[in-house]
Amino acid sequence: EKELKEQKLNKQYTIVDTGCLGPCVAGPLMVIGKDKTLYVKLKPENIKEIVESHLKKGTIVKKYVWNDSHHPKPIPEQMGLAFFKKQTKLVLRNCGLIDPLKIEEYIGREGYLALAKVLTKMTPEQVLEEMKKSGLRGRGGAGFPTYLKWTFARNNPGDIKYILCNADEGDPGAFMDRSVLEGDPHSVIEGMAIGAFAIGANYGYVYVRAEYPLAVERLGIAIDQARKAGLLGKNILGTDFSFDLDIKMGSGAFVCGEETALINSIEGKRGEPRPRPPFPAEKGLWDKPSSLNNVETFANVPLILLKGGDEFARYGTEKSKGTKVFALAGAIVNAGLVEVPMGTTLGELIYDIGGGIPNGKHFKAAQIGGPSGGCIPKEYLSVPLDYETLNELGAIMGSGGLIVMDEGTCMVDVARFFLEFVQEESCGKCVPCREGTKRMLEILNKIRSGKGEMSDLDQLVEIGENVKASSLCGLGQTAANPVLSTLRHFRHEYEDHILFKRCKTGVCSDIVKSPCQSRCPAGVDAPGYISLAKEGRFDEAIRLHREKNPFAWVCASVCVHPCESVCRRETVDNQAVSIRGIKRFMVEHASPGLLPEMEIKPENANRKIAIIGSGPAGLSCAYFLARLGYKPDVFDSEAVAGGMLAQTIPSYRLPRKELNQEIDIIKKMGVKMHLKKALGKDFTLKSLRKDGYEAVFIAVGAPKGMTMKVAGTDVKGVEDAMTFLREVSYTGKAKIGKKVVVVGGGNSAIDAARTAIRLGAHVTLVYRRTRDEMPAYEEEIKDGIAEGLELLPLTNPAEILSKDGKVTGVKCDRMKLGEYDKSGRRKPVKSGETVEIEADTVIFAIGQTLECDKIIAKEDNVETLWGSKFKVEPLYGQTRHPWLFAGGDCTNNDMTAIAAVADGEKAAVGIDKLLSGKEHAFWRVERASTTSFNPDADPSPNVRKSLPQVSVKERKNNFGPVEKSWSIKEGNAQCDRCLRCDFGK
Repeated sequence: EKELKEQKLNKQYTIVDTGCLGPCVAGPLMVIGKDKTLYVKLKPENIKEIVESHLKKGTIVKKYVWNDSHHPKPIPEQMGLAFFKKQTKLVLRNCGLIDPLKIEEYIGREGYLALAKVLTKMTPEQVLEEMKKSGLRGRGGAGFPTYLKWTFARNNPGDIKYILCNADEGDPGAFMDRSVLEGDPHSVIEGMAIGAFAIGANYGYVYVRAEYPLAVERLGIAIDQARKAGLLGKNILGTDFSFDLDIKMGSGAFVCGEETALINSIEGKRGEPRPRPPFPAEKGLWDKPSSLNNVETFANVPLILLKGGDEFARYGTEKSKGTKVFALAGAIVNAGLVEVPMGTTLGELIYDIGGGIPNGKHFKAAQIGGPSGGCIPKEYLSVPLDYETLNELGAIMGSGGLIVMDEGTCMVDVARFFLEFVQEESCGKCVPCREGTKRMLEILNKIRSGKGEMSDLDQLVEIGENVKASSLCGLGQTAANPVLSTLRHFRHEYEDHILFKRCKTGVCSDIVKSPCQSRCPAGVDAPGYISLAKEGRFDEAIRLHREKNPFAWVCASVCVHPCESVCRRETVDNQAVSIRGIKRFMVEHASPGLLPEMEIKPENANRKIAIIGSGPAGLSCAYFLARLGYKPDVFDSEAVAGGMLAQTIPSYRLPRKELNQEIDIIKKMGVKMHLKKALGKDFTLKSLRKDGYEAVFIAVGAPKGMTMKVAGTDVKGVEDAMTFLREVSYTGKAKIGKKVVVVGGGNSAIDAARTAIRLGAHVTLVYRRTRDEMPAYEEEIKDGIAEGLELLPLTNPAEILSKDGKVTGVKCDRMKLGEYDKSGRRKPVKSGETVEIEADTVIFAIGQTLECDKIIAKEDNVETLWGSKFKVEPLYGQTRHPWLFAGGDCTNNDMTAIAAVADGEKAAVGIDKLLSGKEHAFWRVERASTTSFNPDADPSPNVRKSLPQVSVKERKNNFGPVEKSWSIKEGNAQCDRCLRCDFGK
């Protein structure tokens, strides 16, 4: 106002103070009406520039418009944003457009025309018929047909009836009703008046929580304005119909969102539910017939009666008509208020409108329906959001609160949070809700503290089902939903807390020493070795690492570093500690060949244990058994030990000298290697048992590559990535052409592509999804592109072209993104366009399979173990045959070196328990830190640095290591960034 006045523009422009525009995350917001330019995140000091540039000269100030990672260029025009384009605003039709304090502006947007039409041209029966046509269902949560609720109230006799509006919005993360009352209160007043006419009521109440002072203020002003305009009170618009309403403020009790508890509260009684029947339509407020709907339901009514029920029913699904307002909150880029047609998928809501998950994280689940709702995992991103579908998934629509959660969310803690909320808000009237939720909460807290038992999960389900079936009101009947839905979709997280006493997300403090250690499959003490390395105690640091993981060098080179995804340093400067880089710094400066602590047990040394496979799982099992005094035998079909580490990971990523050093340590510990010994050819499980082996650990990996089922794969020049990488690893060369096409998007695809580049080929990588969805490490993709890799996303082979039996090219379909699949990603579908790529070699890197499945299946009584993977119990990797254990790629889908190490350690502990009757894993006892740390010091200001690399020119024609280590100074600076989350634990 001040700036317009100073620039003498105050008569040319009008400032309208509106309700919520929607994208709350970008506020404060301003729209310039003449060209719909949206300015975001404004500060008072920005206004002068906008007035002088935009209002006076017509030049948009682009630095203040919408601009984020999902929009490569600034988007000035409001409706140009996907956030707005994908919405259909019926309930929110006026919010952000009109001044809610001026009834004239509401009337100017066809306000109160529906009421006039109803009072002058329609009967109550005709109103009910139009509502029936619309298919409007209550937006408060249960989805009961609005026309039916009104019909019940109308048909029940009574000289006095009431129409009630539930604005007691108590769900955490929900602010839909609040925004409507603040931005368009007259739509609710008009809707209530029409509802009153339909049921024969002359008085109504809006029950609104006192924590919404602005909503209460604006609603009160709107009611006064409507009275003065003759739109409330006696003989509205000169007709026989009289109706008035008042505001009743609640004091924040969540249970008062339940209709009978709300009625009790309006009457001045304690907010407790009443038994039903009788229902409020028969005996409601002061025992008079009453009908209650929520804010959003009433806001729809004027539009339905003005435009017709059929027009409203055009939106939505067959059984869920119209639109739904959602409050997007949590781990979402565009947090705010949105309105979409019923049946919009969860994926569209989160990604197309919400902008996806911030900070490069992945979507994990969405809590919908508030504390009484349920969690929907990524497998169901393609499901339509309507009443029936959500009920099938164990959730409810609720009032519309939708909290998005990323991979850093602990689902056990989520269930605990919502159950604690419900338990505290329970009125205590009925035993099932009062006592049942309390017992469930006790069990959840027990699990979170690491004291849970597997039987607790069955008990949670049993109590939860009983609470649902026998509670008095909707609060209790849905109170168990968060627990039951998380158990249904995320049972493995509960099992992790119970069996392994760990929370992978680092949230449950009682069982978390540090988030990075909890997230590491092997449980490596990262803060411990980081602090030792910082003090220059490198030998102690590597010994600490090898307490839980023998492959320090391997993991310093190729680990997927899941530990960094939960690093709390991100809360300081959005950059995790470079844990893998520090590991490389540590191993570069530690003494080679250091042996770990071992026990001398002659009785163990004489026990016979066989390990099949010398990859990271098999060698880790041997390593930990050797630490307990055993002398296990390791069998492998290949000529060199190391499994996939030695066979298929290129030496520029994993130098063979360092890999062999770590394998030699395991040999020096007394482990015997039997190479070129193949299962099914040189020995069988039966023969091992016959030879006296008391326990067998199968760690065969998945060395067999796959090719696509497309025409032409049988011609010369087509091979799989595993075969190609193995040949290069063993011989340093391979027979490939000058133009290579690699198919796939994972780490094997990138390894194959970068290897082919080093052999002198021009390489094109085709991937059927987008670049962002490639599962390969981002740093590997970037390195490949820097080395000359040509990347073609959304491209999928349809046919291998050939001439005279040799590859000449690949015909590919151009893809586009369709619906979400069970991986939580959009499914690629054919676009109708094709492209041909010239090539003389095609390498498929689309997956790996086991080689020994048919061999093992032939052995008596062992075939029952076999599915797509070995079936093992999670704690020790033991199969249904007590003597037989399995781990690594043959048991789980997490085909990484660190996961294999963890499986090997578990099997070693299990085998020792089998043979000795007890568990002797002394390395599992946490050791106190001996390093210095000042907890009062501020976090280090040092920024994250990546490991230095050999230049592209130097590296692209050889297989020498790409990465180098930091200097002592830089290494110490990176170590100093660690916040020492383990301190004091």
